[in-house]
Amino acid sequence: MSLKRGLYACDGPADWRGAFNVYRDVVEAKGSKQKKLITLDQWYQEELPVAIAGRKEKYLTREELVKLMEWKLSRGRFRPRLQQLVSTNTSEMVEQCTKMAFQLLPNVEASIAELSKLKAVGPATASAAVLAAGAPESVAFMADEAVEAIPGLAPVQYTLRHYMLFLDKIRGCVKKLNKADPDKSWTPHRVEMALWAWAVAEKLQLPSLPAIGPARGKSSSDEEADEAPRKRQRRR
Repeated sequence: MSLKRGLYACDGPADWRGAFNVYRDVVEAKGSKQKKLITLDQWYQEELPVAIAGRKEKYLTREELVKLMEWKLSRGRFRPRLQQLVSTNTSEMVEQCTKMAFQLLPNVEASIAELSKLKAVGPATASAAVLAAGAPESVAFMADEAVEAIPGLAPVQYTLRHYMLFLDKIRGCVKKLNKADPDKSWTPHRVEMALWAWAVAEKLQLPSLPAIGPARGKSSSDEEADEAPRKRQRRR
């Protein structure tokens, strides 16, 4: 089964959990070429959310926005011009726009429009900068690999409309997975991380990928249905 019909086509939470669980392995594999990625990813996934949540009002500092851009570019496609541009934003402007963006949630479109006032910040960076880092229960990061892993969304278009299409698909997965999973711990950000790990592991042909599921792109019920005929054939 092709990548675009891979994890997204799986209904079983076990396959998604398997992809999510190898996220760190995939980051480390990719980090073998992008030396700063492992440290930056740990900061983004673990330290930044805690820093944002610990403030009386949620916002990002200029230094955090610059570092976040570095994380985004090391994890995906490197665009040095964006790194230069984002550093030209003033501390006052960054704090003002990011604070307002959080206040505008759950109106994601209005929040991204507010963040887009910052230089070098479009829907993809906005979704990472404030939304996924500070509100993972509502928003997913618009990673190229995650978008392309969903049928009908490639090629990636860095527009608000395309992001909202992506987010709608992600939220559909969240609803489906939480209905089937007793833990009910799936969020848009967690689903996006699983898709990214699946897509990048496929691209890098990592040996850890089979841990995601013995039959790629199939749900657990599909695997059981396939297994039953094989058992009957052996008994003949």
